[in-house]
Amino acid sequence: MKGIRQMLVPIAALVLVMTGCATPPSNFYVLTPVASAAEQSTGLSGGRLAVGVGPVTFPQFLDRPNIVSRDGTNRLSLDEFHRWGGSLQDDFLRVWGENLATLLETPRILIFPSEIRAPLDFRVLATVLSFEGVSGREAVLKVRWVVLDGQGDRVQAVREDRYVSPLTQDGGEEALVAAMSDCLGAFSRDVAEVLRSLPKPVPLPGSVEPL
Repeated sequence: MKGIRQMLVPIAALVLVMTGCATPPSNFYVLTPVASAAEQSTGLSGGRLAVGVGPVTFPQFLDRPNIVSRDGTNRLSLDEFHRWGGSLQDDFLRVWGENLATLLETPRILIFPSEIRAPLDFRVLATVLSFEGVSGREAVLKVRWVVLDGQGDRVQAVREDRYVSPLTQDGGEEALVAAMSDCLGAFSRDVAEVLRSLPKPVPLPGSVEPL
């Protein structure tokens, strides 16, 4: 009996090793900003605007490390082995801020929430209603957003927009994240266009220039 137990121990260890080897490694992803050279070649400028970006709120079903896809109208698919490198909400804010800095040609982008207190021309807040893949075909971003004055007292614009970007032929997670980045880029362009169209606030006598 003792000999049988001695034989079973290495067999059990071998099974555990083989099981561990069979588990696929997790892959981690981040969103990507718009291409600087291509966007700046448009020649459109934000006139050195100072813009506060955020906060952005996300629905709870997206507030998780897994990449989420919508499989049907009401069913969600969570991928255990394809995850965000950090928080999707934080990554969205980071790339949105980078996009606006590129599109408006200004470094004066302040990401909220922030402990920094500086004069701003505008603030942009957003509520993300959906930001996921749909049945391996496309990525969708639906977002409700508002532009406030620099003090956050007056509403300058209110919008709700939906962006769709088709996946490339392989339709994998890397293609999905690229399509999601394209949706965020299109949203950023719309925000930049609205900000450029609004009259820049005139500083009061004796006030400090923003940032």
